[in-house]
Amino acid sequence: MQSLLKASTFHRLCLLLAVGVVLGSASARAHDFWIEPTSFSPQVGQIVGARLRVGEALVGDPVPRDPTLIKQFIVANAAGRQAVGGRVGADPAGYWGVAAPGLHVIGFHSQPIPIELAAEKFNRYLQEEGLDAVIAQRLRRGETGASAREMFTRCAKSLVLTGAPSEAQTDQALGFTLELVAESNPYALRDGQALPLRLTYQGRPLAGVLVVAMNQINAAEKLTARSDKNGRVRFPLRPGGMWLIKAVHMVAAPCGADAEWASYWASLTFDSRRHE
Repeated sequence: MQSLLKASTFHRLCLLLAVGVVLGSASARAHDFWIEPTSFSPQVGQIVGARLRVGEALVGDPVPRDPTLIKQFIVANAAGRQAVGGRVGADPAGYWGVAAPGLHVIGFHSQPIPIELAAEKFNRYLQEEGLDAVIAQRLRRGETGASAREMFTRCAKSLVLTGAPSEAQTDQALGFTLELVAESNPYALRDGQALPLRLTYQGRPLAGVLVVAMNQINAAEKLTARSDKNGRVRFPLRPGGMWLIKAVHMVAAPCGADAEWASYWASLTFDSRRHE
């Protein structure tokens, strides 16, 4: 029995280390984090897997399920909200059964994860994510050449459609700290229509943040825009392939935290097929 407990503890520590390294290295190299469901168009009665991915250019490594990293892992639709269950260490990290037609919103909100970055890596990451205010603040303080301790939080969402699309179907605000909300149903867009999105921080519109959209077919062709005073951006999205839309916001870490900065990484994924 003692040997079994030791083996279980060792496995748990290895899992935590592996997930921490994956998520930590994501921040260090300005990697993205997103939800990639096993199907964007499941049928009623189908079991959908919610795969967590971390990587660049929409090529990602799996992030297995670790309950200690989960603040919320849910799916929301017209019937309400339910937890996304799963097995520890598994990929996909969660599963749920589709009970009815409609637009389903999968959401994953992580616990804060600590990391310390050397000055060069931290400065490069701030530039890549358009965090100009933090760059300016570090410059004023004479900290540009200093390393940085950060707590980062993932706020990922994915939109999945069962049945025919309708303009009445809408994305839902899940209450994540940083959140991208599609203000039109991306599955109901016609060719030539742009997708309006709203970015919120702690439930309020967030202005001046760099928002990036990329498609799986050619992730190098990125669309970028800064959120306006109402937290809104619009992107003309061509059909075909999975889209990832993302944004990063950074603030001073709260008092008592073992870090100087707290960052929040929002993402939204969906398929971009068109319906006539």
